[in-house]
Amino acid sequence: MDSVIKDLGPQMLVGKFLEMNFVQNNTVALWRSFMPLKNSIANQKTEVLFSVEIYPVNFSFTEFNPTINFIKWAAVEVNNFEDIPDGMSKLLIPGGLYAEFVYKGPANQAGDFYRKIFMDWLPSSIYVIDSKPHFAVMGSKYKHNDPDSEENIYIPLRLR
Repeated sequence: MDSVIKDLGPQMLVGKFLEMNFVQNNTVALWRSFMPLKNSIANQKTEVLFSVEIYPVNFSFTEFNPTINFIKWAAVEVNNFEDIPDGMSKLLIPGGLYAEFVYKGPANQAGDFYRKIFMDWLPSSIYVIDSKPHFAVMGSKYKHNDPDSEENIYIPLRLR
């Protein structure tokens, strides 16, 4: 499994969020509520979309419990937090070490890809999960549920 370790700077995002878990996954509803309002966000840095997960401190990827709630965001990166539209919120992703993976395939088949990261790649690395947000960046190669779709997955890390 190929990855690149990156030291990223902080990222300012504006978007919408929902609390959910993997059993009651409301990702589709979140994106359906966000996309019609996306163009109302001022100061967008690029056209790429961010899907962000903020897991609780006790969340375990090795002893996975699909009923534990987390916060999921649909967002875009902005240059500043001025003029946030009604119904939107701001999120600052702190900088730090991240493993970047490129996922190719439809989003509904990404589960196995994530399992390989957390069950194979991570235990054999010199890193552990850090308590920062996890995120995916969906740029020009992202095609919703298309087998040729690509997105960049970022997993927050710290040395063991």
